[in-house]
Amino acid sequence: QVQLVESGGGLVQPGGSLRLSCAVSGFGFEYYTIGWFRQAPGKEREGVSCISNHDRSSTYYARSVKGRFTISRDKTKNTVYLEMNSLEREDTGIYYCAGGTSVLVGPMIHGDYDYWGQGTQVTVSS
Repeated sequence: QVQLVESGGGLVQPGGSLRLSCAVSGFGFEYYTIGWFRQAPGKEREGVSCISNHDRSSTYYARSVKGRFTISRDKTKNTVYLEMNSLEREDTGIYYCAGGTSVLVGPMIHGDYDYWGQGTQVTVSS
């Protein structure tokens, strides 16, 4: 059984930064593509960014966050990070990390991911 636990959310002013962490436990961290999704109130869950499981660590970013967010993977800690800079009010939502074993790095579909964390709240407000 694979478990994912997010942390690092909080309240930040527009233009600020946060770093989210996704700690993965259980079997086979190295086999999973890890993605970050977010869901704002009244909106559908959307894919934000994902990173592959192979050594080259291919990455994907949604157009809305490209250039502001950076995803990375620390295999020694079984943890994936999402560094979020220049945050905007539209970035507010619950952020979830998810793992999938047969996921190509690209536009994200939540049904492709097998395991999900409980989510962490990010609020961008002055």
